[in-house]
Amino acid sequence: MKNIFLVILFCALYQTTIAQNYIPTLKNNTQLHYVCKLHGQTRTLQLTAETSNNALAFKLETRGVNSKIVMLPEAVKNGNALSFNQGEYAPILNLKPTETFFMISQSAYQDLVKNNSFVYNNTTYVLDKSEDKNDVSIDGKIIETLHVRAQIDETEMWIVKNPEFPLICKIIKNPLGINPTLVKVVD
Repeated sequence: MKNIFLVILFCALYQTTIAQNYIPTLKNNTQLHYVCKLHGQTRTLQLTAETSNNALAFKLETRGVNSKIVMLPEAVKNGNALSFNQGEYAPILNLKPTETFFMISQSAYQDLVKNNSFVYNNTTYVLDKSEDKNDVSIDGKIIETLHVRAQIDETEMWIVKNPEFPLICKIIKNPLGINPTLVKVVD
């Protein structure tokens, strides 16, 4: 009887642990809510995904700024540079064919998984395999991420384990002073 009870207890704990992990996905109209530390200020930011014809755009809303940031299909697939544009320069901003916004490209993600590193903005980011990685969580669910560190400065990023849309869900110690953290996802 004790063995049956222990097995049931183990299964319940295992299921609870598995249920707590979370991998955000992007669909049309998915809302991503971030809190950004920006040069000593705290600002909320909402991105609403628009997906069509292999293109991806984010409608950006923050403190009266409304803009649309458009990533080209080739950038989503093979981009190698992160845009830190804050949407203040144009109502619609078409990024360069090499630029992504709040995510790394699919090919950079594949490099990270295969080689434990990737290059973005001419900076090499290396996978940090340490257990003490300051996980990102939403509503008590740990987001499944890959934690990377820049080789030339102290920048750290947490990237969602999603090969289709490898979102950046947290950045700290960014020399540009822009440090976002994903706090909510609404499908």
